[in-house]
Amino acid sequence: MRVLITGMSGTGKSAVISELAARGHQAHDLDTPQWSEWIVADPSDTLTPAEGRDWVWREERVHALLSTPPDGNLFIGGCAENMHRLFPLIDRIILLSAPLATIMERLAARSSSGYGQTTEERRKVVSLIASVEPLLRESADHEIDTRQPVETTADEILRTIARVASG
Repeated sequence: MRVLITGMSGTGKSAVISELAARGHQAHDLDTPQWSEWIVADPSDTLTPAEGRDWVWREERVHALLSTPPDGNLFIGGCAENMHRLFPLIDRIILLSAPLATIMERLAARSSSGYGQTTEERRKVVSLIASVEPLLRESADHEIDTRQPVETTADEILRTIARVASG
């Protein structure tokens, strides 16, 4: 089963993908330069993470990954403007969410090079949560609140996928 784990910045996508990989699952964090890139965007587009720039999946690479028959479950994690184009190759979408205060704490704790460090980036995250998260919720098959240890979130994802697989 091909599973997309998505959500807004600070909801724990990368941590969950890392946990699933550590447990031996095929898991890829798409919010990395290997799988995604910044592109020039219309400055009037308010749904981008940075003014005049958008974070998008490298569609050819992600398509190739999703087109390869997985050995067991394949977990991909990320959120990008163009991800909907690959939904036909994804079996389940799991939305990770958390209250705004929790997300802001997580962003503040990131390394100085991580997204969400500047005041402008945090302001943008607040705006995107209000406008983009409802769209993610509409496309998701399941939603998980990540105000719990990452191990517990990974366990919940695996239980959810097992229930779906068993019918």
